[in-house]
Amino acid sequence: METTTPVNNSVMNGNHYENLHERRLNMYKSKVDVVLGAQWGDEGKGKVVDMLASEVDIVCRCQGGNNAGHTVVANGTEFDFHLLPSGIVNEKCISVIGNGVVIHLPSLFDELSKNEAKGLQKIEHRLIISDRAHLVFDFHQAVDGMQEAEKGGKSLGTTKKGIGPAYSSKATRNGIRVGELLGDFNLFSEKFKSIVATHVRLFPSINVDVDAELARYKEYAEKIRPYVKDTICFLHTALRQGKTILVEGANAAMLDIDFGTYPYVTSSNCSIGGVLTGLGLPPQTIGEVIGVVKAYTTRVGDGPFPTEQLNEVGDLLQTRGFEVGVTTKRKRRCGWLDLPLLKYTSLVNGYTCICLTKLDILDTLEEIKVAVAYKRANGDKLDHFPGTVAELATIEVEYAVLPGWKTCTENIRDFKELPENAQKYVRFMESELGVPIRWVGVGKGRESIINVH
Repeated sequence: METTTPVNNSVMNGNHYENLHERRLNMYKSKVDVVLGAQWGDEGKGKVVDMLASEVDIVCRCQGGNNAGHTVVANGTEFDFHLLPSGIVNEKCISVIGNGVVIHLPSLFDELSKNEAKGLQKIEHRLIISDRAHLVFDFHQAVDGMQEAEKGGKSLGTTKKGIGPAYSSKATRNGIRVGELLGDFNLFSEKFKSIVATHVRLFPSINVDVDAELARYKEYAEKIRPYVKDTICFLHTALRQGKTILVEGANAAMLDIDFGTYPYVTSSNCSIGGVLTGLGLPPQTIGEVIGVVKAYTTRVGDGPFPTEQLNEVGDLLQTRGFEVGVTTKRKRRCGWLDLPLLKYTSLVNGYTCICLTKLDILDTLEEIKVAVAYKRANGDKLDHFPGTVAELATIEVEYAVLPGWKTCTENIRDFKELPENAQKYVRFMESELGVPIRWVGVGKGRESIINVH
């Protein structure tokens, strides 16, 4: 039998609208703070997240996969994270891998075992994985390597971790989610065979032992099952309860598939938009947006790099900064700090403050250059960041020259005790960007991050 409830039209007035609007604005009792890489990655985001995670309830990854590499030094032990949020070092913190992340399960469990061997406390009840996150399979990684090989001298310098092919599967709607692995295994098997067949048609040389892979993933299904939840519901409930949440962006703004130096980019949105879509959060939940900036510039892989120094300065930065990729083990290309680049990524991400890392690497330099403008060959200054790599490759860089401080800063823990020229370097950057620099890092550990304001 059907029943109906009459609508009380008397409540549909102006006061009701205002009350409803007020309730919507105040439905969340806390905000989500976000840590983003502001350059080409490797800025030290993991260290910043580790520092801030001691004061939050939840730390999230929102995009990327195990192509990310974050190093955290805690109590003298160096932990390397690729899929796990860096906040997992904090035993009181819940770590979330969101729906926007692509997960290679063999790598995830390998990463867990290696870090547990280093002293990472057991993560039962401290790790939550989205049922909507997509899976990266071994054949995705094989395809990644083949695609790079096909490009020859025009390769993109990917990590060959299968991230691009997995996002391609997601975009073409034949990818497989974590939740599907945990559902009807017969349906999972059918989808797996279908996606393998699609890739074999495109790359006939791929050899996939389907039966062996299905047997392996049946085991992975039971291993991952305890960690899997609807993370969207979990995060919204946490916000309504006033829980503090921190998001750890992987990769960096200049590697964003829309806003980076395309095509020399990653396959996800690693700017502020990726936080919303990768976790299912609305814009009004975002609080602080912390841009992490290295005191100079580095990048791994190919692509234009306006301030790169292919000389003794670049060698010094590479050596003193130990600039080797956590994931790739490749030497990073090094150059001067690039303010036009940072102004651009600040425009996209809306940084509310900045953490400047690795200032100590500049300690031995007599003078330090900072890029302050891009110019065309005819001398005209650009009023925007170039939209194509072809244009970026032709620009000339205008530098400001600042005096060095020729003093070791590694043991300094008070901003006012930094050498005067080091303070001027920080203030110059802050003034040019129009964004407050809240922290300055002068070493590896979390204790080496100095409060500026």
